[in-house]
Formats: sequence, structure tokens, C-alpha cells
Amino acid sequence: MAPIKRKADVAADGLRSEKKQKQKPSSSAKLSVLKDEEPAFPRGGASVLTPLEHKQIQIQAKQDVLFEQNTGKKPPRNEFEDEENEEDMPDQSNAPIAKSRRKSKSKGKKGGKNGLVEEANVRIEGLSYKRLVPGSIVLGQVSQIHRYDIALSLPNNLTGYVPLTSISDKLTKRIEALAATEEEAEQDEINTKIDPKVFFSIGQYLRAYVTSTQQEEASGAKGKRHIELSVNPREANSGLTKTDIVTNGMVQASVLSVEDHGLVMDLGLGDSGVRGFMSSKELGAYVDTSKVEEGSIYLCLVTGKSSNGNTIKLSADPQKIGNIKKGSYLADAPTVDCFLPGTAVDVLVSEVTASGVAGKVMGLLNVTADLIHSGAASSGKDLVNKYSVGSKVRGRIICTFLTVEEKRLGISLQDHIVYFRSKTATSSSTTRDTLPTQLLPISKVVDEARVVKVESGVGLLVDLGVKGVRGFVHISKVSDGKIETLAESTGRYKLGSVHKARVIGYNPMDGLFIASMEPKVIEQPFLRMEDVNVGQVVKGTVEKMMVGLNGVSGVIINIAEGITGLVPEIHLADIHLQHPEKKFKEGNAVTARVLSTHPEKRQIRLTLKKTLINSDAEPWTSYENLKPGLQAPGTLVNVLPSGAVVQFYGSVRGFLPVSEMSESYIQDPKQYFRAGQVVTVHIMSVDEAEERMIVSCKDPSVFGAAQQEALKNIKPGENVIGNVTEKTNDDIIVELEPSGLKATLPIEHLADGSSHKCLSSTKRIRVGQVLKELMVLNKQEAKRLIWLTSKPSLLRAAKDGKLLKSFEDVVEGAEVQGFVKNITLTGVFVQFAGDLTGLLLKQHISDEAIRLPDFGMRRNQSVSARVLSVDHGQRRFLLTMKPLPEEKENTEKEAEAADPYDKGLSNPIDESSTGIDDFTLGKLTKAKIVSIKDTQMNVQLADSVQGRIDVSEVFDKWEEINDRKHPLKKFHTKQVLPVRILGMHDSRNHRFLPITHRGKAPVFELTAKPSNQASTNLDILTIDKVEVGSTWLAFVNNVSDHCLWVNLSPNVRGRIRAMDVSDDVSQLKDLAKNFPVGSVLRAKVLKVDVENYRLDLSARSGGSSNPVTVADLSKGMILPGRVTKVTERQVMVQLSESLSAPIHLVELSDDYNKADPTIYQKNQTLRVCVKDVDIPNKRITLSTRASKVLSSSLPVKDPNITSISQLKVNDIRRGFIKNVADNGIFVSLASNVTAFIRVSDLSDDFLKEWKSGFEIDQLVKGKVIAVDPKLNHVQMSLKKTHLENDYKPLLAFSDMKVGQTITGKVRKVEDFGVFVVVNNSANVSGLCHRTKMSDQPGANPKKLYEEGDAVQAKVLSINKEKKQISFGLKASYFGSKSERQSALKFSKAENEKEEEAGDSDESMGEAIGVALGEDSDAEEDSSSTSELVDHDAVADMDSDIEMDGVGGGGAEVPQKKDAVRGLSTGGFDWPGGMSAGDERDAQSETDAEASPPKKKKRIKAEIKVDKTGDLDANGPQSGADFERLLLGQPNHSVLWLSYMAFQLQLSEAGKAREIAERALKTIDIREEVEKLNVWVALLNLENTYGSDESLEKVFLRACQYNDSQEIHERLSSIYIQSGKSSKADDLFQATLKKHSQSPDLYINYATFLMTTLSAPDRARALLPRAMQALPQHTHLVLTSKFAQLEFNSPNGESERGRTIFETLLSQWPKRLDLWNVLLDLEMKQGDQAVIRRLFERVTGSGSHLKARKAKFFFKKWLEYEEKAGDSKCQERVKALAAEYVRAQGKQAGGE
Repeated sequence: MAPIKRKADVAADGLRSEKKQKQKPSSSAKLSVLKDEEPAFPRGGASVLTPLEHKQIQIQAKQDVLFEQNTGKKPPRNEFEDEENEEDMPDQSNAPIAKSRRKSKSKGKKGGKNGLVEEANVRIEGLSYKRLVPGSIVLGQVSQIHRYDIALSLPNNLTGYVPLTSISDKLTKRIEALAATEEEAEQDEINTKIDPKVFFSIGQYLRAYVTSTQQEEASGAKGKRHIELSVNPREANSGLTKTDIVTNGMVQASVLSVEDHGLVMDLGLGDSGVRGFMSSKELGAYVDTSKVEEGSIYLCLVTGKSSNGNTIKLSADPQKIGNIKKGSYLADAPTVDCFLPGTAVDVLVSEVTASGVAGKVMGLLNVTADLIHSGAASSGKDLVNKYSVGSKVRGRIICTFLTVEEKRLGISLQDHIVYFRSKTATSSSTTRDTLPTQLLPISKVVDEARVVKVESGVGLLVDLGVKGVRGFVHISKVSDGKIETLAESTGRYKLGSVHKARVIGYNPMDGLFIASMEPKVIEQPFLRMEDVNVGQVVKGTVEKMMVGLNGVSGVIINIAEGITGLVPEIHLADIHLQHPEKKFKEGNAVTARVLSTHPEKRQIRLTLKKTLINSDAEPWTSYENLKPGLQAPGTLVNVLPSGAVVQFYGSVRGFLPVSEMSESYIQDPKQYFRAGQVVTVHIMSVDEAEERMIVSCKDPSVFGAAQQEALKNIKPGENVIGNVTEKTNDDIIVELEPSGLKATLPIEHLADGSSHKCLSSTKRIRVGQVLKELMVLNKQEAKRLIWLTSKPSLLRAAKDGKLLKSFEDVVEGAEVQGFVKNITLTGVFVQFAGDLTGLLLKQHISDEAIRLPDFGMRRNQSVSARVLSVDHGQRRFLLTMKPLPEEKENTEKEAEAADPYDKGLSNPIDESSTGIDDFTLGKLTKAKIVSIKDTQMNVQLADSVQGRIDVSEVFDKWEEINDRKHPLKKFHTKQVLPVRILGMHDSRNHRFLPITHRGKAPVFELTAKPSNQASTNLDILTIDKVEVGSTWLAFVNNVSDHCLWVNLSPNVRGRIRAMDVSDDVSQLKDLAKNFPVGSVLRAKVLKVDVENYRLDLSARSGGSSNPVTVADLSKGMILPGRVTKVTERQVMVQLSESLSAPIHLVELSDDYNKADPTIYQKNQTLRVCVKDVDIPNKRITLSTRASKVLSSSLPVKDPNITSISQLKVNDIRRGFIKNVADNGIFVSLASNVTAFIRVSDLSDDFLKEWKSGFEIDQLVKGKVIAVDPKLNHVQMSLKKTHLENDYKPLLAFSDMKVGQTITGKVRKVEDFGVFVVVNNSANVSGLCHRTKMSDQPGANPKKLYEEGDAVQAKVLSINKEKKQISFGLKASYFGSKSERQSALKFSKAENEKEEEAGDSDESMGEAIGVALGEDSDAEEDSSSTSELVDHDAVADMDSDIEMDGVGGGGAEVPQKKDAVRGLSTGGFDWPGGMSAGDERDAQSETDAEASPPKKKKRIKAEIKVDKTGDLDANGPQSGADFERLLLGQPNHSVLWLSYMAFQLQLSEAGKAREIAERALKTIDIREEVEKLNVWVALLNLENTYGSDESLEKVFLRACQYNDSQEIHERLSSIYIQSGKSSKADDLFQATLKKHSQSPDLYINYATFLMTTLSAPDRARALLPRAMQALPQHTHLVLTSKFAQLEFNSPNGESERGRTIFETLLSQWPKRLDLWNVLLDLEMKQGDQAVIRRLFERVTGSGSHLKARKAKFFFKKWLEYEEKAGDSKCQERVKALAAEYVRAQGKQAGGE
């Protein structure tokens, strides 16, 4: 038991004291509080100690002996003594203790002599972590309530934690019960069902029992210390017994049960008979007893006991407990165990020091109050002056010390603890007592913290500006560096000094703020998670990547020391990142925005989306201040079919309906939106109480206040006028006048009739038409939707005031007009105006409509009904289409009154019948034919008694019918027939009725079949008796487009599809003619559907219907088909109900000239042949070719191609153009064979706009020039030369053979050889190496050949894998000289033929290129011939020509005099001929000169006479001058542009266009820049002299042949220069859509908007758009350019530009180019202060600035000061530069 153990502890202390006195007689004796109570000689000689305590004493004694033997010293006086925690409160116990020990020692010696023993002074010490051991009991105050535990503030800045399972037994049982019922549930789920905030309140005092103290290991510094507590009364009241509980004592109790008048409390004494009771009045003024939970804990004052002591009266009223002046303190107690923490006591002061107060309670029990709890820290008064030895003070016990030898308690003399209330304070701004943390929140920075007390080696007490509450700065928190000691009079932190400090905590028990003066703490952005505000932009570093099953699930960002936040995967960027790990490396600096905080869970959610971070909108963190109209960005977290959930900040969420996502209709939101996408929305409605909000993405400016008011005022049933703005398949969008509201008019609401009538009405309505006959049907203000109707029935009802608009308008029995809203199996919902809906049940629909599918109705069909009943309670009403009971009775009475028929008969045909009642079911009688119709015979049974014989009730067998088109033709009027009565006939609805349904004018349904006459039992045929496969006589009742309706009997009706009427397809073309109404067919039943009253039959032989699936078809099968759709490209044919297939143009006819789909009509029946069946893809190919469906011997003009293998090269085929592409056209030769025709093969002539000459489905004729069956490729040509019979196909690579001799042209000349293109080939080329070029070694290719030279070559080798050909040009490779010359002659003839044909791509350019040399630069002076011709090359040619007679090189120069001459330019001639001048020069030579020298002179003479460029010094003055210059420089764009300008000066714009077109054809294709110049000039020409159409055509052509973006930008510049700003704006926008990846384009557009259009807002809006479109590496330069634009543009704002630059510099501080650009811009602005500050910032960046860069900036600064500053400023710059140099020198020396 606890009391016995407590006495044993005391006895053990006494024994230890006696043992030490024997070992150490000089030491002072210890006085035990209970030594007089202990017997000197216990009875029986037994010890009062337990065996366990004996064992503990023995172990302690052994340890002491071992310690003396090992160290030679005595064991420490207190084995629990140790250094205090550096974070503990100041404790000045060291000095007094040392002094006390010295005194005790001397006195002990003296006392030893004199036999006197003096008691030692009590050590004054405070509570610390090391003095707090398991078993200690302390008083604490609830400071925080967490999800899983409760934080208690303990004395001396200590904090302990109470788990939920250490509160009370009652609460523990609740937790165990929850765990038992939810064993598989997570612990989190269990604890969420118990809210600790219900059991505790902040500031509540509790007694706590220390269960454990542990220090978590941490690398480096000291680990985190954790104190675990228990407030369970069993531990908190440990040591107390029933007798120890006295009045004014304090006990801790838990609530066992809540009764009517109070609470039954558990004291945890172990005695179940002892209970506490607390009246409802004793809980306090503000506590509601009914809300107290069982298991709650209270620290209570004992106010009394019952007579037997089993019931303890308690009080938890803080005012009563704290009223110590009126006796609420413990003055007398039976044992010291009564004095537990929380108890108020009367203390006799025995010692007062500067560090605390010591005293005694009841004269026996030692108590101490340290510096903090003596009140010295808070009041600042000297304790010696405040307390005097011998005086009495009242205090409250706050802790026990178990680590000391004799019992000692800690007390507090502070007012808030003594009076049992929370610490309050006042400030200069308020006199009302408030909590200190409200006046000075934690994390607040105090600029002036004055030192009021210095505790050397411990810390500082400072005044933080809160009256009555001071702050404590531990010595480790004074500075960033280590401080050994503090002094009051000297040093930086002396008494009265003022410093900057930051509040880092508050202890309500001590009544002190905990502060820090460390600069790193003061500058830290956040100290606690509570300091982080939702929506705040923070900076941090990437700490860790979270990786889940699907990759990276998030990123952990460190935003402050010990504070991290999570960025979910959807918030990593504005777009979905494929590889987030590449973007976010550990340690990377990032900028984020706080999405939400949850301090209790220690969670912070962040976002890295730039759209949210850079948003200027106020973050929506709560629903309080939100109102409709506010706009802000949010993130989609869930996309649903009905809308999306948008998350903002904190717990604020909104719902975005699908109707508010866009102005246009969105069927599936997931097609346009995704989770994680940022959308800008505005609030439509918000409910703060329910925390619900509806948002919209629509532009709020589109729907303004005026339209909102108009929408509010519009009423259902109101007539309006609207303008048609849009037509869709289902609706017509109307803009109402004059409000401008958008409304929807369903197409089904255009008319009352059938859907065809509504569709025809739709065709008559056009966009822009004004509709006047409109009425508002319904509206939804939340979604801004208005529905209209134009149904005449509804308009008339509204005009007559009978239209139902609300439930109050419903009147029972009234006839109402509405429309079908929905159709179910049980009835029809009918809607009226104002969304009012009534129900028309199935039994209230007319009898004839019940049997029809969907009751013969469709949605939005007009309905006229009567109100059957009204339920006002449920606000529902029923409708009926049948007569009401009263009306039915009146109708019957009227019918009876007006019935002319009586029971008697007049002139019956069958005389045996006397009355109408004789005509019963199955009655055999006679009837006379009155008239004969196609489907029936009308007969007379008597006067005024009519009958009817249906044609199906006349014949039994097929053979009985003579005329099958007119079966009743053999009968005649007045003929009497024997008949039998079947029932009644409803002449109004043409239905067969039972015999009981007799109306006022009965018509009997009769049968004249012989079988029915002879039969005794009349069996009436019904549809359920018809079996599948049975054969019947079917009589045509009606003919429709796609089927025949037939009767098997008067009440059994079926249909025969057109395809199943006959095997003869020719009869199916006109069903009405070949199968008139009344005709008979022999049909077989295919399908019976009794439930839907549907019967399908077939009249084909065998009764089989057409195939119903693809698998039933086979190739070559001939079938009938019905045309369902006809287009210009194909005919759609239906083979069966579920099977349709097209007939393409190539399959319509054997002659493509006759293939015209428009000759066919819908519902026409055709005979088709199944050409191909693709079962996997369910694709069928049909044909109506006569050779397929009629006879294969018929003539075929365009053969049927089944596979590509049937095609051969040179085949001439016809086909239809299938597609016109940019690179050519695709021609359909067959349904599965398509040929391709390149643009170059379309015509022999050059086609400028070739696409205009071809269109889809055009019939063309061409020749097959290539077939590749493996690739399924066919290539054709439409050239007329190819269609001729003598056409030879181009040579291909496969045609080349080794040893073959070819002719060709030099394509390119290189140092290692020449490339030769084979003539008449498909661009087949090869290389002739320089070693294979000439029989002479060391031949130089560039001197022997030029591009375009005609050569004869021999194929030496072929590499088929690499498709390479090696040619040889040596003369020795060829035969005789004559053969070589003939071959060259043929080549020259071909070249001339090509030139005559006008090949503009090669003729002019290549001829001139050879004559003047292609390597001549267009910019050089062309007046000198010697500059245009390489003289060394000419010399080499001469040498080659001289050697020609002996078979030398130079085979490319022809020797025949009669060869066809090429294009001569007055100089060197391509074919080798001579000009007239050459001949004259040759004749002037002497005859003795040999021919080779003559050739040399001729060549030189040709060069000398080339005068192409010798124009006068004034430049070209005429067209002829330009033409001569262009012969020499055909690729010179400047010359062409000058020629165009010359013509424009003569007002010849047309000729200028022609020159531009010539230039585009003449300039070599490789000269892209030169061609581009001409295109730009042509655009300028059309812009100035042409029309918009001509400019558009040139622009489109230019985009085709050049870089599209370049042409767009050039035309934009032309528009800007010509003042066409609007066109430039439109072109810029179009360019951005096509070329969104060019940063320069955005910059140019922004410059245009800012400068030219003076639209800075539009220019600034381009930046975020560009940031989204462009890659991230371009963002820095792009943003910089936009910032420069703010400075440079007259419409810009320099301050905005500075802001942008500052943002960039904060992210990239080491980018010196940004600093330099900003400096240049600021220098232009001229603000000297700004410029100098900027120079100081960039040069003062320390070690980040390298020496070379520093020199650049200092030099630039100095130059600026020389221009704008004075000598003093210049000297300052030089001084700063010298200081930088010295700093760099020191840094280098240190390294």
C-alpha cells in the first residue's frame, strides 16, 4: 500500500543517515521529520524495511565502497546531482551551496568536539529536466490540446505530454472498447472519435505524475527531451489514503458519472468505497454540467467529508480554490503525504537569498521557491527587501524533489499560481487584463528589449514592453556565437542595455516569455507552423522527393528551420510533368504559395504553380468575406460528368457546374479539363453557413448587371422577340430583343405536328432572321438558361389564359395544353410552362395508343389532356386523355337518346334473323354486297345494319385466287354470300373489336371463308397464334417507301420489307404499281413480337430474308438492296435491317463516264453484287457494274481491278480523284486500289496554281509508271507525253548495269571528284572520282568541269546496299572517237530540246553559269571580264583540247562543226561553237598556225569580247541595260529589285509583277536569301498597288516556298510601315496561333502593341501567355525583353519595368548581364540616386563578383560619374574599387 511504502522510505532515509554518521562522525546529523514516530526497537527485533528496500540499501553500500576503492575519494554527497539543462531557468544554487558546505564542514568539526550538532541550510534550487525523475509529481497548466495527447506547461520552462490513455480509467475503457469493436481500423480512425478538447480547456491546472523521461538521440547536438506524464488520479494522488484527505487539501479526480445535481468523482485511492461528489455549483460560473464528459479530470479542493469519510465533497471552482485569504489553504495535516503539488500552504520563511526563498511548512517540511517562482523575475524587486526571515507567506506547492535525501517540496509565490488563475498582463495601449500572448504573440520581434537582470552563466531577464511579464533569454540564445559568461556592469549585455529580440515561446506556469537575441533567429521567416499564413508566398529549398507506386507523388519543401511543407503531385507545375525528378533537385531554391496549414497534424500544403504564385488576386482562405462577383484562380481537384470541384486556399472549395465551364456546350468535361488544372473563376453564389460555393468560368463581363436584371424580370408564358444567332441539329439559339439574353428554342418546339414538320420549319429559318411568335417556356437563373417555344397550341393557350405556369393554376377537370417531357413504361410526364410537370398514367392513355411503341408519342410532342386529380399536399397532379366519368355518362345518355336503332330488324337478308340480338359471335347468316373496295367488301345484313368482310376473310387457299392483284374482282354488288359473325368493326379507328363492343352504329366484322362456314368451332386468329416459319396469305393493306403492310386477318397485321417482297428485283422498283393495295402475297413468318405487336414476313421463295450479318455474305453473291442515301461520291444501300454498305464511284458502272450517283433515288431498289467482304473490320464492298450483276460478257471500258498485281507499268487507266494533297493527288482506280500522282507528273506544262485544276471525284486518265506490290504503292502520270505510245519510262537505280555507258550532267564539283546526274532518269546520280576522270594523273576536277557540263560516263561499280554508283570519265573507257562524238551530239540535242521546251529551272541559270562562272559574287564589279573567268582553268582547257587528237581528256568539249549551237552569251559557248567574233578572229590568224593553237586563240578571243557587264558609269538606264546585267548576274536579287523599281517609276506595276515572277523562276533554288528578297518585294508591291485578294494569293504562295514564320513577320512589318495597324494586329494574332514557339515573335508583337497601337495592357498580357507556350529556358530572356520594353516605349511604365527586373535579379542574382542591362536603362532614365544605388548593389555583391567583372562595373561607374557626377563622386568610386581589391587580396591570402 502507498502509505506503508511512504513510511518505509522515511525509515530508509533514517538508516542511511545513521550509516553515514558512523562512517563520518564529523558530518552534521540529519533530522528526520518522523524520527520521533519511529520506535527505536521494533517489536520482535524486526526491521521496518521491506526485503526489497534491504536489497536496495546493500547495493548502494557496495557502490559506495567500490567508488572509494577505485578513486580514493568519497562518493558524491548527492548521487542524483548533475549539471543542469542549458535551457533550464536560472538557478543560483551553486554559490550558496558551496558556502553552505564550507560552513557545515567547519561547524561539523567544532561540533564534534563540543558534541553539538547544527542543521545545514536548505539548498534553494528550481525544477530541471535532470531533477525530474519518474515518480515526481508536478503542477502543470494545459497549454496545448493535440489530437493524441495534451501538452502541460511545467515550472521552469519545461513541457510534458499526457497521452490519451493516461488521463483516466473511464476514458481508457472507452478507447479500449473502440479498439475492440474496430480491430482492423487504423489507430487514426479510432482516435478521431474521441476529441480531447471536450475533456480539457486551455489554462486548466492539473497535477501530473511523471511516468518517464527520455532523450531522443540526435546527431551532433543534444537530442530532443521528452517528458511523459499521467494525470490519472491513481498516479496523481499517489501516497494519499482515506485518512490523508482533509479539508482544504487538493486532490485530483475524474468524472465517473454525471448526475442531476452534480458529478460523481473517482479519486483513485484504490478504495472503491471512497468516492467524491462535486455539486453542479462547484464547477465554476461558466461550466455547463450537462456538457461535462465522463472521464474528465479536475484538480479539486476538498471542502468536506461525510460522517463515515466515504464521500468527499469537492470543488473545482477556480475562484474558490484561489481564495486563500479566506482559508482555502492547508494549515494542518495528519501526515506530510497530504502536501502534494497544487495544495496551498502557509510558509514560514527561514532563508532569503538573491536567488530564492526557503522556508518550512508546519515547522517540519522544507520548501523552496527559486528565482522565477519567488516572484523576483517578474516583479524585479529584491527578495531580501520583499521577504524577511521569520515572516509568513502563502504559496502553492508546484513540485516534489525525489533526488534529494530528505523530503523537500517546491513552491511558487507568484500571484497567478497562488490564486489559481492564468497569468494576465497590461500594456500601454490597454488597461484591461489580457493574456500575455495576446499582447505579444509568439514569433513577434521586439526592437527594444531592455536588460533588467543579468544571471551570470545562465541568461538575461529582459523587459519586452508587456507590463507584469518579463522575458528570459538563455545564455545560449544571446548571440549566434558562444558566450561564456555575462556581467551586470560590463559588456554588451550589461544591465540596462537595449537589444533586438524575438519571442520564441511563453510558459504560463512561469509567467515568462522565452526570447532569443540570435540574429539568425530574428531573421528567420517562421519559427512555428502557426506563423505560416494560408495564401502567403514563401521561399524554400527542395528537401526530398516523395516517390509512390505511380512515380513522384510530391515534393517536400523546407521553408524554415524545422518547418517543411508538401507539394502534391498536381501542384508541381501548371502542366503535368513527365519527369519531375529532373526539375526538382535536392537543395534547389523554389518559390511557393501556402495552400493550407494544419498545425495539429503538423502539415503544410504548398503549390509551385506559377499561375497561383504570380496571381495578384486576394487568396480565398475562408468563406467569411466571399461574395458573388469576386474573381480568383483555383485548382481543379476532381472532374465529374456534372462539373468539377475547384480548390482554393485552406478549406475553401467551390463547385463548377458543367454549364458554367464555357460559353459553348460541353458534353464531357474530361475532354477539356483535367485534375490539377488552374482555372480563373468568379463566384456566382456562396453560402457561408453551409460552406458551399458555386463558381463559373464564364466571362462575367459578358453577362452584366443589366442582363441579370432582365433575366430576373422575364417570366414564363411571356411573349418575346428573338434574333437567330446559331443553328444546331437539335436547337436554335436566339438572342432576345432588346435585352440581348441568349435563349434556346428546341427544334421540336417549332410546330405541333410530326418531327418532319419541325425539321421542315427549321430549314426555313436562317441565321439573322427575327422570330416574333416566341414564348418563354422556362428559365434557370442560376445557369442563365432560357427555353422558348413556338408551338401554336401553347401560344393559343397562353393567349386564352389557359397555359399552366404554376401549381396554383392547376384546376381539376380543366383541359390543358402541354408537351411530352419523358416517357416511361408506366406513363408519360407532361410538362407545362415554368417547369411544371404532370403525370399521364398508362391507364389514362387512349386504348389505341397503348399498343403503340412509347404510346405513339415522342419527346416534346404536343399533348392535350384534362386534369384528372390534384394532390395539393404533395403538389402533384394526374392527367388523362380519356373522357372524364361525368362526360362519359353524358355521352352515353346522349347516344342512347339519339340511337335510331332498335331491337327489331327491317328486311333482313337472312329471314331467320328477327332482331339485332340474333347477331351473336359465330352466327351463320347471309349478307348482301353493297360495295367492293380494294381490301374489303361492305355488306348489308338488314336495313341499317352494316357489315364488313375483310379480304383476308374470303379465301382459304392460294389457288382459289384468280387475279392476285385484285382478288375481289370476281365478286359483284348485290351478290348474297353466306357469312359468319366474328365481332365488331370500329369504323373510326379501323380496328377489330369483340362482339360486346357495340356502338350507336354497329358494323359487324364477318368472314366468308368456306372453312369457317363448315367449322363448328370458330377460331379467331390472333398474333400470339402465329408461329415463326408458318405460311399465310398476306393481303396488302398499305404501301410505304420501304415495306408493305399486310393483313393476315382483320386483327393481325404485319409487314414485309421491300427486300423481302419478291425475288424479282425489277418488281421492287415500283412497289405501289406491282403490289397495289388489296393484292395478295404468299408470305412466310420471319419474326413474331407479341409484346410489341410486331410481325415480320417474307414473300421471297423459300421465305428466307436477306443476310442479316456480315458472316452470311460471300464474295460474288447477288442481292437486292434499298437505297438509303445518295451523295456525290457514293450510294448507300441497305441489305437488311442491320446491314448497310456503300457503292463507290468505281463500282457504279463498267464505264466511268456513266458513273453518276445522282441518278439513283432514295428507297430505290437495286441489284448489287458483293465484291469483297472484310469480316474482322465488318466492311463490305458492293458493285452495280453490269458485268457483275447481269452478265460477265457485257463490254467493259474500265476494267474491274481486284488487286494491285493486275496493274503493269505503262498501263493506261482511268480513275476518280480521291484526295488532293500538297504533294500531289490520290486517284481511286478501284475500291481497294489507290494510285498517287506527283505534282511534277500532273502536266507537261508548269502549273502555277495546280490545285485549282483538280477536285475530288473528278475523272482522270493516266499511265502507270511504277508499281510496288510489296508496299501496295502505285504511281501514275497524267503528262500527255507519258500517255503517248512512244513514251519511255525514266531510268531508275535498278536499271543501272556495270559497264553501261550513259550521258548526263555534272551536278556538283568537289576536290575529290564530280557528281553526275544521268539523263532521262528519276534523279539517279553517282560519283566520278578524280582518279577515274582523266588518263593523265593529277587531274583537277574544278579546272576540268563546272556544274551543268554535259558528259559521257561509264558505270564502273554499283553498291546496291548504299545505292551508290561509281562512274568513269576517262577516254580510254569508251570506244572510237566517232562513237564518243555521236554520244555527245545526242546529249547536246537533248539539252537544246529541254531549253526550247522552256525549262526555267535549269536553262537560263546553268547556261549563264558556265559562260560567266557560278563562283562569281553578285556583289563584285562585273565590268571586267578577267574577273569573271578563271584564266588558269582556261589554260588547262586549252591543253586538253590540244591533246584531243591523241585521245586526251576534255571529252565534254564537242568537235563537230555542225553541232547544234547552244545559248551564246557573247563569250564562252556551252556546245563548244564559236560566235561571229570568234570566226573573224580565227580568219585573221596565219594559215601556217596549227589547229590547236587556233582553238586556244578562239577561246581567249571569246573571253575578251564578253561585254555583258560593261555598262556606263551612270548604271542601267533602260530595260535592255537591266537585261544585259541580269545575264551576268541572274541570282543577284538587288539587280532584280532595281529592275522592278525602274518599271514602277514608269507606272508599269504589271511589268514589275512579271519581273518578280521571272526572278523567282530564274534565281537558283539554292539561293534562298535572294529569293526571299524578291518575295518580300512582291509583297510590298501588292500591298501598295494591288488588292487584298492579290496580296493574299502572293502571301500564301510565299508561305509555301519559304519559311512561313519569316513571311508572316515580313508582311507584318510591311503593314506597320504602310500604316495598316489593324491588319498587322490581325496578322500577328494569326501568326502566334501557328508559330507559338518563337520568343522573338512575342517580343515583336508586344513592341507593336506598346508603341504603335498604344495598348500597353494587351502587350503585358502577352507575357504570361508566352511563358505558358515557350520552354522554360527562354523565360529569362523573354521577361527581360518585356521589362526593357516598359523602359523604352513611350507608353510603358518604368516602375513596372524595375519591378520585373528586381524579380529576375532576386531569382538570378549572379546574372551580371541583367545588372548591366538594367544599368543602361536606368542611365537613360537619368535618376542619379537610382543609378548609384544600383551600382552599389552590383559592386557590393562580395565574392560573387569576379575581378574581371568588377573591373568592368567599376570602370562603367567611373565613366558615368565623370559625365554626370562631380569629383567627390569619382573619388568615392575609386575608393570602393580599392576596397574591393583589398578584400579580394585578403580572401586570396586566407585561402
